[in-house]
Amino acid sequence: MYGQTDVFEDDRRGGHRDLACGLSRRARRRRRLGDRRRDRAGVPAVRDEGGGDLVGFDVDLLSAVVEETDYTLADEWEEFEFDSLIPALQNDRIDVIAAAMTIEPGREETIAFSDPYYDANQSVLVSEDATVDWQSLEDLEGATVGAQSGTTGESVVESELIEPGIIAQGDYNTYDNYVLGVEDLENGNVDALVLDVPVAETFASERAVTVAFTHETDEQYGFGLRQGEEELQTALNDGLAAVRDSGRYDELVNEWFGN
Repeated sequence: MYGQTDVFEDDRRGGHRDLACGLSRRARRRRRLGDRRRDRAGVPAVRDEGGGDLVGFDVDLLSAVVEETDYTLADEWEEFEFDSLIPALQNDRIDVIAAAMTIEPGREETIAFSDPYYDANQSVLVSEDATVDWQSLEDLEGATVGAQSGTTGESVVESELIEPGIIAQGDYNTYDNYVLGVEDLENGNVDALVLDVPVAETFASERAVTVAFTHETDEQYGFGLRQGEEELQTALNDGLAAVRDSGRYDELVNEWFGN
């Protein structure tokens, strides 16, 4: 979902601590930092409103969470491909990832997460002109399938399509962002894309594609941060709880996803 450098000021230490926040570029469309996740390759994540102003579910939620803490958030942004976010975090280029990143054991070996802030599954997206009647992953036998590099969708393709032999390794296309994948789908260069449900629904509402079926993975998104950042982790968790308790979380979900 874009890389984003947001500056937090931590007044509790009597000084300044800049926390850079990363958002993935996978939501990007035509504008420099992408369109609203209704236009995006994902849950409404980030949109350049012009003049560098960014809006979206991840941006709005993180801003609301930070408002409930002793940190403050400034407006400096930097783009990253999704699979570059964790390296950027580890290399101290950013301090928080807010990019619809799924909490999973493999990632927890290298980074820490906040409490979950969104539940999601995977969808299989096809061209609206497709004549197939796919209802499960097994039905994709022999198809050309795409996913965004570094995402849960890619993990599903590798573990549940390639490893069982449903599709060949050569029939898997990987993309730096989902916009490229959707363009390939529309142009007939790939038969299906595996991606997060809200991402797929966004594209289905905006482009000549449709959701064939949903594959349940019971994923949860969390804000990513470096291991050992217990103070920051606690602040984000407490802020998220406050946003949920106040009703602001439900307002943001309704605003961006309509349910």
